[in-house]
Amino acid sequence: MAAHPLTEWNTGLFGCCEDKCSCCYGFWCCPCLACTVSGKFGENRCLPLCDLCSPAIVAGLGIPLCAPPAALALRVGIRHRYGIKGTLCKDIATSCVCVWCSWCQMHRELKYRKKNSTAVVNMQPPPVMAAPGHPPPAGFVSQQGVVVTSY
Repeated sequence: MAAHPLTEWNTGLFGCCEDKCSCCYGFWCCPCLACTVSGKFGENRCLPLCDLCSPAIVAGLGIPLCAPPAALALRVGIRHRYGIKGTLCKDIATSCVCVWCSWCQMHRELKYRKKNSTAVVNMQPPPVMAAPGHPPPAGFVSQQGVVVTSY
């Protein structure tokens, strides 16, 4: 299977003006935007709330925490799912420097990907194991790119 080339983020980190809705929504109600992004990505909508609680809890245990774990995990997940260029180090830096801009960028990216989604269909028939000179198993009719089964 051929690897797809890596792409860039659809908008820059500070590209809030490119999408008026998520910019206003993100800066006036940041937890609401974070929960929306988490839900759109297929994760639990309450996941970003861990970012609000986790720094206080771990700081109380004497463990310094800089990067918000949910924001970082979702950013890495989005980057990997859509083949976006970047590194874990850059994701950590982005999540630490401007977490709200990061949430807005992820929101714009998911919106863009949903709007421009394409369906990929594999039309290759599955391999059929048969001994030479014997027909394939019953229920399979193979033609170039088509497999019909009966249940």
